[in-house]
Amino acid sequence: MAGSVRRPEQTGPAELFYNEAEARKYTHNSRIIEIQSQMSERAVELLCLPEDQPCYLLDVGCGSGLSGDYISEQGHHWVGIDISTAMLDVAVEREVEGDLIHGDMGQGIPFRPGTFDGCISISALQWLCNADKKTHNPPRRLFRFFSTLYSALARGARAILQLYPENGEQLELVTAQAMRAGFTGGMVVDYPNSSKAKKFFLCLFAGVSGGVLPKGLGEESTGQVSRHQASFTNERLRFKNVRGKSVKKSRDWVLEKKERRRRQGKEVRPDTKFSGRKRRPHF
Repeated sequence: MAGSVRRPEQTGPAELFYNEAEARKYTHNSRIIEIQSQMSERAVELLCLPEDQPCYLLDVGCGSGLSGDYISEQGHHWVGIDISTAMLDVAVEREVEGDLIHGDMGQGIPFRPGTFDGCISISALQWLCNADKKTHNPPRRLFRFFSTLYSALARGARAILQLYPENGEQLELVTAQAMRAGFTGGMVVDYPNSSKAKKFFLCLFAGVSGGVLPKGLGEESTGQVSRHQASFTNERLRFKNVRGKSVKKSRDWVLEKKERRRRQGKEVRPDTKFSGRKRRPHF
């Protein structure tokens, strides 16, 4: 009984969990189809695509193509990538309109720079937070995914990644690697006060500094937005725009660098009143 309540990503690799039986269930379960369609609709809405203009989108973790169906209904073209051959086989049987690629998003997005006008992903990102093999390093796999995704997106495009985070540490890990790859943006939470309807959407801006983060659904007041919409910016740009060495050697710069390394999972000495202190010359 204990094993029945485990999260899917804790049971093993995605390519094994989404076997033929699981793939068929995604195709015939009306509740799964409805939830997947609703989240896909919300993700495309958050992309803020231009009206009456077909766009070229990427669907990461496309599965059997349920999200792609909605993209096609909106008049857009898409490419889907997934690690499960069983899910892709179902998508082929369903004759989805998008192109399909078998691949592991943790190994990177294999497309030329600026290929896509936007990207969506439904319930896939949290799988990168687990090490299913000895060679898997979650921070590295996340950074590889985000850095190649950043490159594959046209400048000014958005990526909307719906996920089910296990805890706050996973959210911190994901957002830290996205920021390190160059993205700005934040987490949009729909229906934050509902245990069942609550949904997390990582809203990323590629090459847009200071983009406006969309408002989550179900917010009762503007005061809740600040609590449930965690935004972040690429702080490294602040140092790149400053000339001279004085700022880079300051206490603030040292503390920021140490905090970045902590988010990457590296060992860092504790902060003290002596952190960033200038050393006297030795004679």
